[in-house]
Amino acid sequence: MGTGTIVLLVILAVIVLCIVFIVSIYNKLIQLRNRFKNAFAQIDVQLKRRYDLIPNLVETAKGYIKHERETLEAVIEARNQASNAMKKASTDPGDIEAIQGLIGAESTLTGTLGRLFALVEAYPDLKANQNMMQLSEELTTTENKVAFARQAFNDYVMTYNTAREVFPNNIIANSFGFKEAQLFEIKEEAEREAPKVSF
Repeated sequence: MGTGTIVLLVILAVIVLCIVFIVSIYNKLIQLRNRFKNAFAQIDVQLKRRYDLIPNLVETAKGYIKHERETLEAVIEARNQASNAMKKASTDPGDIEAIQGLIGAESTLTGTLGRLFALVEAYPDLKANQNMMQLSEELTTTENKVAFARQAFNDYVMTYNTAREVFPNNIIANSFGFKEAQLFEIKEEAEREAPKVSF
């Protein structure tokens, strides 16, 4: 073999290694992006369950606190806004604006639920209602599941974002349009806690 052939084989080997390297980085980024999307799907499931529980909770409370209609309507409105924000975010969990919209809607919903539960405390008959107690327990369980799902989502987002930012992955990520993913963070300290549900 001549030196020209050896040089050509070395160049071909380097090109093949570069292609394999690029493909492996690309595939790793795809895997990580799919993991955070799957983790978001778990949040989606729990929040849908939460959104389904809220109207039942409000209906149960309506009979007892009829003159507190503003609060009940605010809870339903916040629930509807959060549900719509969730639908938008579910279509693309990588869309930073959609996730930020969901975070804001969830913060509003958490605040209105807190006001509802503060009202419930003032009505002993409502607090003692078996249906209200059961719904409240289900909501508390769901809130815990949402918190775990958010944590898993944030862990996967962090792993994905780190993988897309390190060198040389960042070159591949930018070339193929791998965008930064948004953490599901609660901005205000008071909103970090789930609504207190105690009877």
